Amino acid sequence: MIRYALKCREGHEFESWFQSASAFDALVKSGHVTCAMCGSGEVKKALMAPRVNAASEPAKQDKQAELIAKMRNEVEKNATYVGGEFAQKARDMHEGLAPEISIYGETSLDEARALLDDGVPVMPLPFKSKQKMQ
Repeated sequence: MIRYALKCREGHEFESWFQSASAFDALVKSGHVTCAMCGSGEVKKALMAPRVNAASEPAKQDKQAELIAKMRNEVEKNATYVGGEFAQKARDMHEGLAPEISIYGETSLDEARALLDDGVPVMPLPFKSKQKMQ
């Protein structure tokens, strides 16, 4: 996972996590990275200072961990885990072969790129599924 500082054309600054630098590029190219404040799809990487641990750093890490845990709970409560069938199920929904529902699961980077290239809206999550860990 990689975190980028981002900036939209309106000057709004925000951060987001991505599976990799190439995943970021693919998501931006396909229009799946937008500003949360204004909705602009014109998003670029902003200058980001290197991370330096400070005395207050554990509190920030705790807050980030709390936010990711909250996100995980929302995803697991509101979406269906499809495991390794994610790519096929996402493609089937996109092509109208299956009803659209919220899903999450696993797929390879190559499969994720192929989905994005075909216009299927997917994004990496900043956590591993509890289902997969069992």
